[in-house]
Parts: sequence; structure tokens; C-alpha cells
Amino acid sequence: MISRIARKEFIDTWRDGRFRALAAVLGALALVATVVGWQHYRAVHAQHAQARQATRAQWLDQGQKNPHSAAHYGVYAFKPKSRLSMLESGIDPYVGVAAWLEAHKQNEFKFRPAQDRTALQRFGELTAAEALLVLMPLFIVLVTFNAFTAEREQGTLRQLLSLGVRPSQLMAGKALGLGSAVALVVAPIVVAAAVALSATADLGSPVDDVWRALALAVLLIAYLAMWGAGSLAVSARVRSSRRALLTLLGVWFVTCQIAPRLVADLVAAWQPTPSAATFQTALDADLADQSSVEARLQTQRQALMAQYGVTSMAQVPVDFSGISLQEGEEHGNEVFDRHFGALGAIHARQNRWQTVGGVVAPVIAMRTLSMALSATDLAHHRHFADAAEHYRRGIQRTLNHDIVEHARPGTAYLAGPALWERIPAFEYDPPPARAVLRQHATSLAVIGLWLAAALIFAGVSARRLAAE
Repeated sequence: MISRIARKEFIDTWRDGRFRALAAVLGALALVATVVGWQHYRAVHAQHAQARQATRAQWLDQGQKNPHSAAHYGVYAFKPKSRLSMLESGIDPYVGVAAWLEAHKQNEFKFRPAQDRTALQRFGELTAAEALLVLMPLFIVLVTFNAFTAEREQGTLRQLLSLGVRPSQLMAGKALGLGSAVALVVAPIVVAAAVALSATADLGSPVDDVWRALALAVLLIAYLAMWGAGSLAVSARVRSSRRALLTLLGVWFVTCQIAPRLVADLVAAWQPTPSAATFQTALDADLADQSSVEARLQTQRQALMAQYGVTSMAQVPVDFSGISLQEGEEHGNEVFDRHFGALGAIHARQNRWQTVGGVVAPVIAMRTLSMALSATDLAHHRHFADAAEHYRRGIQRTLNHDIVEHARPGTAYLAGPALWERIPAFEYDPPPARAVLRQHATSLAVIGLWLAAALIFAGVSARRLAAE
């Protein structure tokens, strides 16, 4: 019986010209977004690879100079672009793609793609993830809102129930038939995404990206199933198609359009971040306070004089400038860790409150997971920034120690290619998929709870049909 109902619903839905028109528009939008994302990824990946080679060659070919001059010469660390970013751009266009690593400074990221876009381009940006997370629920609403109300208005619902068709069978059959019709729209998008990912397998980390893509696909199925079950439940619950459509459109508009923006504004007001000027002013003030550095340098001087059995630094056969430079770096590192750590704590609290917002609007939780699995969220950006900063500190430590080992007081010391080659090229590995899922266990639970609630609502609504 269920299969017969499903077949009937599928055929009726497919014959509906409105369904085919909506499916064509939505499918075209998602496919175009996927193709554009794929082209953008390949272009950016090629640019990053070329830039990495250029900055590495520039570092190795800088000639002879004092190591501290090389420290200020600096290098770029380019953030690798995730293959799944072709589907979900996340915050990547707004946070920059490269960090300039030099002595004494932890610079902000440079080259934000959003800076080169017009206001209209930013407003109209569409990704495959946006189409699936926002437009696909709207499509499901438009397909399923009259699944039961049309039967009730035509008088066929009472006939079906009088023939012995159980409400649960009717609900299951309609869910299967309408779900199959929706799957025909989603399938080409998924296939296009899989082909795009396969076409760039040589440009990323295929194994981990496969796990990320599979996890994202499973979550997407659960998310769309939640919308389908909820829509069918509303259709079974209300009396008219008009009321069902208005109810479902209202739910979609509130949860997918209003709630995400409202939650973001409330979180920003509840956990505000300091302005760039305020943050930089406080950072510069602490960097300028060199009292702790002077105290540590004095301790270092005393230790060196005791080590060499002399009474003045002029008698020490070591160039103290390397030690002084490294102590300055250590002071700066402490200041950077304190200020950037406090900023990171604010962002972490904002993310936690944002996750709570998923209880009100599941699209928030789903978008959080989508960006996390696509490696385009704030956590991945901070992970890369920390790796780049660790690399920067390693460079400064190596160069300053070389000054201590080879420079002598009263002589000009110049290092050469042998020292530059001791600095390895920057390499970055993002966290594995399982670590990302563990980090976002709350959002996973939110999606699971919403799906369970929608299925329970559908089951209860189906049982109420028996009373009609």
C-alpha cells in the first residue's frame, strides 16, 4: 500500500508544471553556483601555488645580509583553500588569504576578496550550500504544503481512510513519493559537486575531504528530511491549503531569514568585540612597555658575565644583540598571546551563543556545520593563524640564535644561503574531520533533535487523521 501511494504521489508531483519549473530554476541556480565555485577554487589554488613558490624563492635568493635584516625581510604564509570551499565559501572572502610574517609583529591577514567586490556582488552572492540550506527548504515547502489539505478539500481523504488505508501508511507513502521527487532535484546537484571534487583530487587532501563531504551529505539529508517531515505534518494538521502554505512560508521566513540575522545581532550585542582601533591601541601600549624585557636582559647579562668569569659585558666574547632581540621577541609573544587570546575567547563565546541559536533556527546549526566541514569557519581560520604564528616565531628564534652563535662584538656579521635554507618552507595541515565533528557536537545534537521532533510531529499529525 505504501508503495502504491508513493508511486501515485511521485507521478502527480512530476506531472505538475509548477514543480518542474521550480525544480529547473533551483537546480540551475545550484549547478551554476557549483561550477562557478569549482572554477574559482582552481584559479585561487593555482594563484596560491605560484605565490608560495615565488615567496620561497625570494626568501632563499635574498643574498648575504644580517639575520635580523632577513627577519624584517619576512615571508608570506598563504592559507590553503579547502576543496569543499567551492560549495561553501564561509568567512574566507572576509578574513584574508595570507599572513605577512616578520620580526616583532603579528600582522593581520591581507588580501580579502570581499574588499574587491561591489556592494551588489556581496548581496547577490550564491553558493551551492546557500541554495541547499535556504532555497531547498522553500522548494520542499512549495511541493508538500497541500499534500493532505488538497485531499481534504477534494473529499478524497475521507474516502481513502474509509477504504482501510491507515493514516501511518498514508503519511509514509506521501513522504516516500514526495521525497523521491525532491531527490530528483537534489541528485544532479550532489553529482555535480562530487564530480567537481573528483576533478580537483590532485589539488587537496582527498582522504580527509571525502570524509568531510560524506559527513556533510548525511547532515544535508537529515536537514532536508526534517523540513519534509515538518511540512507534511503541517499539511496534515491544518484544514486548508492556504493556511498550510502561509504557515509554512512563515516558518521558513522566520527560521531561514529573520532568525539568523537576529541571533547574530543579539550575540554581537551580548558579547561585543573591540574595534580594530581599540584593539591595536591596547596592543601597542603593552608592546611599548619594555620594563620586563630590561629586567630579563639584566639577568642574561649577569649570567653571561658569570659564565665567562668577567666583570663587564665588553669582555664577553658573544654578541649580545642576538640575545636582546630574542628577549624582545619573547616579550612580544607574551603580549600577542594575551591580546589575541582574549579576542579568541570572545569569538569562542560568540560561537557558543550562536550554536544556542540553532535551537530556534536549525539553519544556523546546519550552516555552522557546513562551514566547519568545508574548513571555511572561524575555527579553521584561527587554526591556520596559530600555525602561521608558530612558524613566524620559529623563524625569529632560528635567526636570533644564529646571531648569538656566529656574530662577534665589533664586527659586521652577514649570513648567507646556508642559513636561509635552514628555515623550512611553510606547511599547513587542517584538523581532521573527526576533530571537527567532535568540536561541533552541540550543533550535531541540535540537528538530530530537530529531525526527531519533526518525525514525531508527523507521526502525531498522521494519527489525528483517523478522527476525520
